Amino acid sequence: MNKKQKKVLTRIIIAAVLMIILHFIPVKGIIRFLLYMVPYLVIGYDILKKAFKGIKNKQVFDENFLMAVATVGAIAVALYENGDYTEAIAVMLFYQIGELFQSYAVGKSRKNISELMDIRPDYANIEVDGKLTQVDPDEVAIGSVIVVQPGEKVPIDGVIVEGSSTLNTSALTGESVPRDAKCGDEIISGCINMSGVLKIKTTKEFGESTVSKILDLVENSSSKKSKSENFISKFAKYYTPAVCYSALALAILPPLVRILFLSAAPQWGSWIYRALTFLVISCPCALVISIPLSFFAGIGGASREGVLVKGSNYLETLSQTRYVVFDKTGTMTEGVFEVAGVYDNTLDREKVLEYAALAESSSSHPISRSLQKAYGKEIDRTRVTDVEEISGHGVTAKVDGVSVAAGNYKLMKKLGLSYSETDKVGTIVHIAIDGCYEGYILISDKIKPTSAAAIKALKKAGIKGTIMLTGDSRTVADSVAAELGIDEVYSELLPGDKVAKVEELLAKKGSKEKLAFVGDGINDAPVLSRADIGIAMGAMGSDAAIEAADIVLMDDDPLKIAKAIKISRKCLRIVYENTYFAIGIKLICLVLGAVGIANMWLAIFADVGVMVIAVLNAIRALFVHKL
Repeated sequence: MNKKQKKVLTRIIIAAVLMIILHFIPVKGIIRFLLYMVPYLVIGYDILKKAFKGIKNKQVFDENFLMAVATVGAIAVALYENGDYTEAIAVMLFYQIGELFQSYAVGKSRKNISELMDIRPDYANIEVDGKLTQVDPDEVAIGSVIVVQPGEKVPIDGVIVEGSSTLNTSALTGESVPRDAKCGDEIISGCINMSGVLKIKTTKEFGESTVSKILDLVENSSSKKSKSENFISKFAKYYTPAVCYSALALAILPPLVRILFLSAAPQWGSWIYRALTFLVISCPCALVISIPLSFFAGIGGASREGVLVKGSNYLETLSQTRYVVFDKTGTMTEGVFEVAGVYDNTLDREKVLEYAALAESSSSHPISRSLQKAYGKEIDRTRVTDVEEISGHGVTAKVDGVSVAAGNYKLMKKLGLSYSETDKVGTIVHIAIDGCYEGYILISDKIKPTSAAAIKALKKAGIKGTIMLTGDSRTVADSVAAELGIDEVYSELLPGDKVAKVEELLAKKGSKEKLAFVGDGINDAPVLSRADIGIAMGAMGSDAAIEAADIVLMDDDPLKIAKAIKISRKCLRIVYENTYFAIGIKLICLVLGAVGIANMWLAIFADVGVMVIAVLNAIRALFVHKL
């Protein structure tokens, strides 16, 4: 409990004790009034002050105004009728108890999230003259060598240049299994070094590091509001003035009708009391507080599971997802390619690999890296000239003055060369040297161990269609789709074709159904942006993924997609429960208040009680681990 909350709690206790004492003091008239004003002002002075400020700033209609008018009015009625000021003070007292509870609940959920996302490093270690000096991470330049000792957080993204260790990545990915890290491995900020001392050469400034991007993403998620939140904001804007004018009408019109048309006593006191009760009941706190809190808790619960949601609008869209479209490489497969063999070659195997690796050496594509790995020697780029990358086909280049073409069958067709057909499953890289076909290299990519389970989980979660889009050959694509149980597959697509295919799928679905695209976030930025909801897989440290996607999965486990959908649905279910519950109870109590059945005590329940129940329900969105 913070200082402000402790102060409010002290005021609540003082006001409650004073009320109990005054109950046993037999005084009447003006002295009784003055004595009862002490606990009223102790508990309500800040509400009265805010209400007065609102009137002064011409922003009249808010809950402070409603509480001030209702309680001051109740005191006036008590002064006029029976001198019982207890109800007015009790309304203010219970309202403050509800506000304190709501403040504590929001603080608790914020604390939970900040603990779960406690990845902001306080310092970085720089070695100076054999001694470690702690500096602000912001001051560390790119290319500096930092030292991370066991138990410390990695402050900045970089590459390990010395040492090996195991890393705890649970704050980033939600996974408790430690990861091994050794010399030459890339390492991202936010991980905790568990065993050995690591020396890391930084590759980014602190502001551009993964940890900063994640914290920024979570902190700014509340700025992107969902339709539900926008509805509540608009609802409160029109609702509050409407109930104020209704209460005024309830206080004035029935007595006038009794005087003018029924020739009866006006009963002003009774109707003013009903109008004041009506005001207390109408306070929209439960809705205004619990709906944003539900989304905030949902985003926090998701972040604990390694699912980063950029805003509550994306959480709402995700809950309506009925179709999921996947990229293949790096999403459903490991994206770790290995050369499985060289076939139909007349040249020596090593020579074919050398030509292919050198021709592809300017590319950072996984296929290129696997060729370079299979070649196994240092790449001398001075041997390579006239490199031309042909999108969706492959690459042509000159190696030691010899023309080399490396790519798929489309490249061979483009060059007018005959090539070997094969039914082998994997990525086929055809090689032509000096205009002659020299065989093909088979490169295989492993399916992720959880991919099949992920498709089953999505179907169980009510997803109508799973679709896979890939630039790979039809043989490979069909084989992977069949193994995973994917409904539809489209192969041999260029990056532009993927966008066109997603457009086509978007046109087919129902108006209330949403389509999610799951990609690795690097090659798939246009498609991630075009889908109703873009989900980046395997995005640890990928700037393109964090920029293009609406939701970022901090590890590359496809099972997290179904989990993210379940989290969003639980959150939206809680939002609807709170909306229907709060509005339903309010309407019932408003009718009871207007006809004189509800008194101030029922009004207190309709306001504070409903708010407490709604806030308690909202906090359930934080607990998503067992979904």
